[in-house]
Amino acid sequence: MPFYSFHCATCAQDVELLIGISEKPVCPTCGGRKLARLPSLPAPPARSPGMIKAARAQAAREGHLSNFSRAERKKG
Repeated sequence: MPFYSFHCATCAQDVELLIGISEKPVCPTCGGRKLARLPSLPAPPARSPGMIKAARAQAAREGHLSNFSRAERKKG
């Protein structure tokens, strides 16, 4: 089930709920059912060379090789 962001018209709170597509959301603050789904922002792709380099450096410091390909594991 995905997280969705909603705005409650009854109490004016913005909430994030883990619900199924067919479920009707209920405001956890006031119990209201007049919730409008808010638009979601897309997550940026994590493929920049700087992010990959930082993740690999952290993995090497911690002693695990989960961020390296099979060929790269054999080199070191």
